[in-house]
Amino acid sequence: MERIKTMARNPSAAEDADSYRPELLAEDEPRYLRRQKPVEIRRKKFAGRTWLFYRRLLVLSFILAVSATLAVFGGRFFLYSPRVLLLKPDQIELTGNHIVSREAVLDKFYRDRGRSVLRVPLNTRRSALEEIPWVESASVQRILPNRIRVEVTERTPIAFLRNATELALIDAHGVILDRPQGEDLHFPIVTGLSENMPRDERERRMQTYQEFMKNIDLVRSDSSDRVSEVELSNPKDLRVVMTGLARANDEQAVTIHFGAGDFTGKYRMLVENIADWQAKAGCVQSVDLQFSKQVVLNPDANACGAHAATKPR
Repeated sequence: MERIKTMARNPSAAEDADSYRPELLAEDEPRYLRRQKPVEIRRKKFAGRTWLFYRRLLVLSFILAVSATLAVFGGRFFLYSPRVLLLKPDQIELTGNHIVSREAVLDKFYRDRGRSVLRVPLNTRRSALEEIPWVESASVQRILPNRIRVEVTERTPIAFLRNATELALIDAHGVILDRPQGEDLHFPIVTGLSENMPRDERERRMQTYQEFMKNIDLVRSDSSDRVSEVELSNPKDLRVVMTGLARANDEQAVTIHFGAGDFTGKYRMLVENIADWQAKAGCVQSVDLQFSKQVVLNPDANACGAHAATKPR
């Protein structure tokens, strides 16, 4: 009773007691009184690892600077130093040439005289060398400090080409070549091709020529040596002039029409029967083998008479 009376006399004290009751404190403590977890603040320290990083960066910068300096001075040396200039013809080494003259090769490097070997356009000079008719392929290399090495592969002629009244040479790719001076060459003569004909067409017809020469050698090993002339004007009829068909020492020339293929079978039939044909028909001027299972002979009485008059008695 005493306590109740006291609280009645002092109402503010009663309010203070209610505000600090334990259950009220339990509800407000998490909101107002509980300490929040402190935010951890990390500070980078100017430690030894940072010094290592800057030291490496400094070393790398020094290396880059030295490299750039060396590149500048090295570039100037290789571009302008007299030690790397192409000044004399003997600084160009040439191998592989037999027909192609050294002067023709040096002429392709005329623009490079007085220029650093590093400034010589190798691919351009190689292409220029391959424009020389007798050059099939070429390679160009730099030999530091001041030399150029050139290696050429020359074309291989396989026949003479009768062009109007002149004789030139021709290779397997249909490239027409000038006859070199002082060269003793022995080839059959091909006709029916000209410079006006596209080169790929000349190449196809020369492939037919090569096929024929190879096939007749399969029948008789020395047969290609008996071919004197091959007419290639008609792709459907290969006409060949040969000697020594019946006998090795027979110099009579016979024109044979081989058509467009089966050269091995047709030539085998020819060499097996030419002696009998000549015995029955006399001297044979031409033999037509274009048609299957049919042979057309054209005797030449005048040739037989001339041939008999030249025989020793």
